Amino acid sequence: MLAGLIVSGRGDPALLLAVATIGNTLGSVVNWSLGRSIDTLRTRRWFPVSPERYEQASRTFRRFGEWTLLFAWLPVIGDAFTLAAGAARVHLAVFLALVAIGKAARYAVIVAGGLWAIA
Repeated sequence: MLAGLIVSGRGDPALLLAVATIGNTLGSVVNWSLGRSIDTLRTRRWFPVSPERYEQASRTFRRFGEWTLLFAWLPVIGDAFTLAAGAARVHLAVFLALVAIGKAARYAVIVAGGLWAIA
């Protein structure tokens, strides 16, 4: 949707970048919150990550630590990273900073690509 809005010329690119980053980062906070209660929630049918994906993300998170949050934008495993961060009790301010940086970088590439396509 972001690329479509950029290519169609609808909206200020900087504002679209900010809204996409903030919205997606706040969505990740939901996963962080779920991760803080993972022991009681992970068996629920609606839980957003499969046990296998969560274990894979947990191993990566234990190996590389908080820096994995820079990759929270990745499809499939990014949500598991944010859950693992909640379970590991990563401080919310650190979580927000790292997730926002990663997501902003991703959306900046999308915005730049859209602007390049219409130039």
